[in-house]
Formats: sequence, C-alpha cells, structure tokens
Amino acid sequence: MKIGVLALQGDFDAHRKRLEELSAEVVLVKKPEQLDEIDGLVIPGGESGTFLKLLGEAGFEKLKQFVHVKPTFGTCAGAILLANEVENPQQSGLGALDIRIRRNAYGRQIDSSIREGRLGKEPIEMVFIRAPKIERVGPGVEVIATEGNDPVAVRQGRVMAATFHPELSEDTRVHEFFLNLVRSQS
Repeated sequence: MKIGVLALQGDFDAHRKRLEELSAEVVLVKKPEQLDEIDGLVIPGGESGTFLKLLGEAGFEKLKQFVHVKPTFGTCAGAILLANEVENPQQSGLGALDIRIRRNAYGRQIDSSIREGRLGKEPIEMVFIRAPKIERVGPGVEVIATEGNDPVAVRQGRVMAATFHPELSEDTRVHEFFLNLVRSQS
C-alpha cells in the first residue's frame, strides 16, 4: 500500500513521518503523474488558494479525478479543497465532500490553539491553526470527530477531512483511521 502526501506546501513532512511510523510506504507527490502510483492521498494544511495556484489547471483536474476514485484525506487547507462549498471567500474546490466550509473561521495564526475534542466517543487532542469550520454537513456525510458541538472531522465514502492538524499531535488514531479506509478500498 502506497500513500501519497501532496508535497507542494504546508507541513507535508509531518504527515510523511506519521504515516511511516504506522508502517505505510509514503510517496511525496509533487507532480500530477505521481497520483497514478498511489493507493491513497493526504492533502496537508497550508493555504488552499496557494495549492490551487501551484497545482495549475492540469494538476487540479488530475487531482479532482483522483479524489473521486481513490481514498483521500485532507487536513485544514486539504479539507477546504475537498469541500463542495467554500466561503470566506468563495473558491473552487474538488467537490469530493458534501460540506460547506468557512476558511479561517477560528481566527488568525495568533488565535491557534490546542483543544480536546472527541473522536467518536473518545477524547482526542486537536491542534487548530487558522482552522476552517465545517458549517454544513450533507446527508451522506458521517461526522467522525467533534470539538464541542462542531464537526471537525468527517467522512463521505472514501474521502475524509479534518479541520485540525492530527499530524501535530502524538495521537495516531486519525491517521490509522485513514489507513484502514485505504485498506478497505484496495
């Protein structure tokens, strides 16, 4: 099982390290054709508008095809890219998750925080950095983690997203959840 990490910007290396800790073979994806070599993909945090610029039109289309057929996990900016509705400001997305997401809803960089949320019924540490907020969850979307009353990790079919940064916590359960999703799709 090969897991790609989109390595255009953001802390993609933290995802690589976490996945390797969990015994996954990791490919740092820098070119669209590398998507053909992997079984699943992590889209890290960063700045979603910058991702769109760095991908270019051809890269965006290739990524859009990938996320509709293979397991994909987006964190923070990755969650924004996977959503079918983006606000503050509006922008194009990959349309892989039936959610509406608001960029920078938890404030600016200085407002970043570590909070305790719930993964299912279990407590989990969550690192929020300029985090987006999921404002609407469609009928086919499963909420897998919450912080207070807010959904902060969701799954629809083979696609999942988190508005926090599980790669920056010691807890490996969110990445394990994704790897199990990839295994179940193989």
